[in-house]
Amino acid sequence: MTADTNAQTDTTQTDGTQTDVPFFPAPAPAALADPGTARALLLPVLDGLATVVAAIGDDDLARPTPCRDYDVAGLRDHVLGWLDLFGAAFADPARATTRPDPAQFHAADLPTAAFAAPQDVVRTAAGRFEQALAAGVLDGEVVMSQARMTGPAALGMVLGEYVVHGWDLATATGQSWTPPQEAVTVSREFFGGVVAPEYRGPDGGFFDDEVEVPADAPALDQLLGFAGRDPRWTPAG
Repeated sequence: MTADTNAQTDTTQTDGTQTDVPFFPAPAPAALADPGTARALLLPVLDGLATVVAAIGDDDLARPTPCRDYDVAGLRDHVLGWLDLFGAAFADPARATTRPDPAQFHAADLPTAAFAAPQDVVRTAAGRFEQALAAGVLDGEVVMSQARMTGPAALGMVLGEYVVHGWDLATATGQSWTPPQEAVTVSREFFGGVVAPEYRGPDGGFFDDEVEVPADAPALDQLLGFAGRDPRWTPAG
């Protein structure tokens, strides 16, 4: 999900952020307003993602994933290309410089001058997020791909995106995925506040229809079901 549709035009002057970019009024969980808490939630998720990405072998690349439009190779490119952009967005919230194009990222092209291996994309982005949090990014706005968001809302989008996509890649390649419980809970809270019906469905939606899971299911299963994943999914079908 990139949460950049249905944004509202708002030309109010801010602290250097481009004001001709529409504003997406996404509510953010209170936990994401605190830099220390935000750091403690996001960085372990990215550390886990780096581990998963590093373990993906050539034999895994053609495997199916829970995302029907992607095999492992395609999903890895999608995950890393957007993570590179999001890291750049937090490093340069006002979009004063040119951003990387996620569609142009291909892990098969590595090594490059920027990244030696796929997991380096994750670790570089994690460093950018950490620096941005220390610099006060949560106090302002961040221009994402097509819209401006408050810092906490932008962080919530990134957190939820990679808690879920980490599971996608790990499950598709037979790896474990155990993000911090609070990261899962906060991600579910964020998505619950922003995922409108028009964001779902096979024709351009960010998520598939919600998958029903038992009321007493683990928090990660609850999040996955809300995000349109079947927690019971396996590569074998």
